[in-house]
Amino acid sequence: QVQLVESGGGLVQAGGSLKLSCAASGRTFSTYTMGWARQAPGKEREFVATVSRSGGNTIYADSVKGRFTISRDNAKNTVYLQMNNLKPEDSAVYYCHADRLYWGQGTQVTVSS
Repeated sequence: QVQLVESGGGLVQAGGSLKLSCAASGRTFSTYTMGWARQAPGKEREFVATVSRSGGNTIYADSVKGRFTISRDNAKNTVYLQMNNLKPEDSAVYYCHADRLYWGQGTQVTVSS
């Protein structure tokens, strides 16, 4: 089993940046594809990005492509989401997951206009 704890959320103005972190417990972190998803009030949870086990391959939602960067450090059991040029529509609770099997509790990101 994997336990995930996100951090790094907060309030930022439009055009600003935030970097989210997700720390994982357990020794099997490197065996999971890791990802981020988000959920805004009244909306369904949506895919944001994933990173392969080695970190060599990444996939992004069209809405964040070119602005967000997902990465991982297997030595630190941590996955990151660097978010640049943030927009008000990026406001949501951001969740990290391991193969969509295990989920963190989420961290709030609010972007003011």
